[in-house]
Amino acid sequence: MTSPLAGEFFGTMILILLGDGVVAAVLLKRSKAEGSGWMVITAGWAFAVMAGVFTAIACGSNDAHLNPAVTIGFAMRDGSFAKLASYIAAQVLGAIVGAALVWLHYFPHWKETPDAAAKLACFCTAPAIRNTVANLLSEVIGTFVLVFVVGAIFSKSVSASGPAAGLGPYLVGSLVWGIGLSLGATTGYAINPARDLGPRIVHAILPIAGKGGSDWGYAPIPVVGPLVGGVLAGVLLRLLAIS
Repeated sequence: MTSPLAGEFFGTMILILLGDGVVAAVLLKRSKAEGSGWMVITAGWAFAVMAGVFTAIACGSNDAHLNPAVTIGFAMRDGSFAKLASYIAAQVLGAIVGAALVWLHYFPHWKETPDAAAKLACFCTAPAIRNTVANLLSEVIGTFVLVFVVGAIFSKSVSASGPAAGLGPYLVGSLVWGIGLSLGATTGYAINPARDLGPRIVHAILPIAGKGGSDWGYAPIPVVGPLVGGVLAGVLLRLLAIS
């Protein structure tokens, strides 16, 4: 049975399965994609978002947020918070299941990979240069761009002249690709609290061979930063009457 919550759950599950999956493909030893680099990771995440959005819509969520920052941003824009708690819960649970599936899919490769940091990176983000203020600002800016431009893509003024029906998920995927290429190299562009928190929990609790710590000291940044960015984008969308 389809429903908005099923859509958010399954859409986020697919998002994380494919998104964390491409990171694992690039970083884990003896993967056929080992060492293929940042372009592959950013492209993989773009396609993951596209697939997740299509899945969410098919499973009953026409919103297809897949991201607490998007949910809170659009709640700020519309002045309606009824969906906030239930959507966020479904998104985090979907992210947990998606990350667990990545662990299963690459099961033999964890033992073959000696680098504990690389294993953690398959689940959650870490900064290139650890600086709390700079890292937080990167997540705020990246998420602001995500929520603001998604609001523009689906706005009435844009939809009146295009894009064609059904093109939205491709455009959102392209946007995420652009954010990854342009802004993602500082922190790994979580831009989604569920995307980072859910898989980090999975890393902490699963018996991943040779894993290290889950870096909980950094964990608040990819949660707080995206939420702040989403709120700021939502407020600006409301002020500009973009809906």
